[in-house]
Amino acid sequence: MSAPAEADAGGGSAGRAEEFRKRRERQNECVHRLGTQVTKRFFNLDGQAYKAGAIDEKHKELMGLVASAVLRCDDCISYHVLRGVEVGASREQIVEALDIALIVGGSIVIPHLRRAYELLDEVCGPGASDQGDTTP
Repeated sequence: MSAPAEADAGGGSAGRAEEFRKRRERQNECVHRLGTQVTKRFFNLDGQAYKAGAIDEKHKELMGLVASAVLRCDDCISYHVLRGVEVGASREQIVEALDIALIVGGSIVIPHLRRAYELLDEVCGPGASDQGDTTP
């Protein structure tokens, strides 16, 4: 994510989550207005893939979060954190999913992890400051 996008997503009195939602809605309106049939079909496919099936929506959102963090897509991470909370993922489930992303993606995921935790604190309230050392 570029610096101007980070500033747009992170500031303001409405909070990062609300700013992200508004910006995403505005941008999606542009995509739906300007996009070709291929673009619209892809958007439809994406929406269908996350609907409940053999795997419920919550677990699909957690999988999307892991993939997004490994791919280092801040907008995608924000979307999946917010959707995860909306469909019932707990703070602990989101944090554990991000742990999987860190293992798979390595240390380059850490800046994205920080922003995801910050957003999670915003939407769920501040979390515990110390999980303790769980090193085996």
